Amino acid sequence: MAADQRVEHENEDEQGYEYVETVVIGAGQQGCGAAGALQERGREALVLERGEIGQAWAHERWDSLLIGSGNQSVRFPGSDYDGDDPYGCPSGPELARVLRRYAAERGLRVRQHTAVRKVECLPDASEHADERFRTHLASGGVVGSRNLVAAVGGYAAPRTPALAADVARSFHQLHSRDYRNPGALPDGAVLVVGAGISGQQIADELAASGRRTFLSVGRHRAWPRRYRRRGIQEWLQALPPLYEEFGAAGGDGGPVLPGLPVTAVNDRTGDLNVGVLAARGVTLVGSVRAADGGTLLLKDNVVATAAESARSFRRAVDLIDTVLRERGFAAPEENPAPAVPLDGVSDFGETLDLARHGITTLVWCAGPSRHRVGTRAKRAVPPGRRPGGTALNYPT
Repeated sequence: MAADQRVEHENEDEQGYEYVETVVIGAGQQGCGAAGALQERGREALVLERGEIGQAWAHERWDSLLIGSGNQSVRFPGSDYDGDDPYGCPSGPELARVLRRYAAERGLRVRQHTAVRKVECLPDASEHADERFRTHLASGGVVGSRNLVAAVGGYAAPRTPALAADVARSFHQLHSRDYRNPGALPDGAVLVVGAGISGQQIADELAASGRRTFLSVGRHRAWPRRYRRRGIQEWLQALPPLYEEFGAAGGDGGPVLPGLPVTAVNDRTGDLNVGVLAARGVTLVGSVRAADGGTLLLKDNVVATAAESARSFRRAVDLIDTVLRERGFAAPEENPAPAVPLDGVSDFGETLDLARHGITTLVWCAGPSRHRVGTRAKRAVPPGRRPGGTALNYPT
């Protein structure tokens, strides 16, 4: 069957039952990668996608989003980057096109526009049974399978903190998932809440468009995108100690932060961090801890947060230098070494009066929430039998 014939649509098996060895839910990087890996081992898989291949990257991110880890980091089983710009930063739609091309070239069996209602783990199925799961489609169809891969993304559902409800309704609020570009926002200054990759890129774009921009900082790490003529992805693969640092807790003993801590600027060159943003005129304010109408109560932690981010940046640089020196590897030195600039960073205080600063819009970049997988199904249990089976519920 030709590659382009493998993309299917929901109505092909609507209201029916079918069986496949492995069901993969989600046709993003995880889902397509899992299906590709199974294919390399001669195993059958059906990928179910509620929208299009690469749906989130193509349609559910802001227009100027860039993947800071670079083209070279976009790899799939049996397929490495083969272009001429390995350190370039692809946009969301560009990454979606890579996913679609990979699925087509590999002939992956992907059923687009097929929403999943729930997944049932059959209570009496042994680990050796051919059918252990039943995936219930929104259309009413059912897919039985021996294996199930839930590749819905670790952070697929947007999360807005509960305190947002305490902000006066006169202020426009949205999550970063719904942000598209500065022109789509009401006139006035903008507060971006959250200094992760999303928050920094959006704040950078807003400031570059001429908007007065405020960024509420929170715990985050920062690493250089490139150092000593190599991308950070290359150093992660070549230097195991750096990979261990990647998974280590922060300097304050807090939890491991997800995602590679590199952020690209809009011109696709250089690094972006809170120090760079401050130098570009973005006003850094502390973490939001409460809201009362038009006033936000903040932690007085701008300098401390920026300093911890700068230390994480420096730790990565020092670790690369140390391992290269100890192992005798040759790589051009970089003098001065890159760093997070802190000269323009200062504490803001513990309150932010939105109206007084002309702020009309708040963009929440607090990080999406994880899907809850493994919720126990409510079902009738015959007398004498222990309850069994698990229903995995997904939003439609």
